[in-house]
Amino acid sequence: MSAPSTTRPFRWSVRRELWENRSVWIAPLAVAILATLAFFVTLPGLPGSVRALAGPDMANAHMVVHGPYGGVALLGFATAFVVGVFYCLDALQGERRDRSILFWKSLPVSDRTTVLAKASIPFIVLPLVVFAFTAAAFLIMMLVGTAVVAAAGASVGMLWSHAEPFQSGLSVLYALVVLALWHAPIYGWLLLVSGWARRTALLWAVLPFVAIAGVERILFGTTRFAYFLEDLLLGWVSRAFAFGSDDAMGDMLGALTPVTFLSTPSLWIGLAFAAACLAIAIRLRHKREPA
Repeated sequence: MSAPSTTRPFRWSVRRELWENRSVWIAPLAVAILATLAFFVTLPGLPGSVRALAGPDMANAHMVVHGPYGGVALLGFATAFVVGVFYCLDALQGERRDRSILFWKSLPVSDRTTVLAKASIPFIVLPLVVFAFTAAAFLIMMLVGTAVVAAAGASVGMLWSHAEPFQSGLSVLYALVVLALWHAPIYGWLLLVSGWARRTALLWAVLPFVAIAGVERILFGTTRFAYFLEDLLLGWVSRAFAFGSDDAMGDMLGALTPVTFLSTPSLWIGLAFAAACLAIAIRLRHKREPA
């Protein structure tokens, strides 16, 4: 009986976040729909590309066939990050701004449960939502593409073997988990700033890093901090994947390097930093009043 009573407030807190922040699922859905519609535009040329897979220009044809599937995945990654950033910036500041924090604090839900429920959105919910819509887009694109290729008399088996929807789906899920873990310090920092700043959380979140990079450039003529920020945003690619010069865009499953990624010290330092930020954010929410 104790487990349900412990988990119920957290579950309802997560549902509250989804009710109040519909962009968490509307934005990924809209991106998946737009990517699928863009795929429909390329359908007339799909049978010719499939036939070319057996010719001398196979590499280029492979990219044409697999391109739409990789494109919807990349758009999903970008959407998850952008939505996660803006959600975190408003997560704690928003409830103080509209004074709803007075109501939520009157409920028997601890500050820790509330902050962790908010943190679960970019860490868990968004990756799952993006994966679900991306997988649905993959399925629709494959079914429609199969029908068009079959109607044109081209090889359906060639389409499926080069599009590799199952391998791509597993790779997308892996990449979304990697993204959530690698960007954990960013989300943790933004939640901390959201709990501390009374106004313009975005400015307070970004300005210190811009100032540090600018001062380093002016005083020392170096850009090490700027490279650190670049690695914080994009370093997950080189740690989580190992693409060789001959790797195709669709052959992602063999390029996954989870051991290398999990053994990267930067990952664990970032996760420790994110945990510290969340602990501070919990303390801040306990003390903060409406803005």
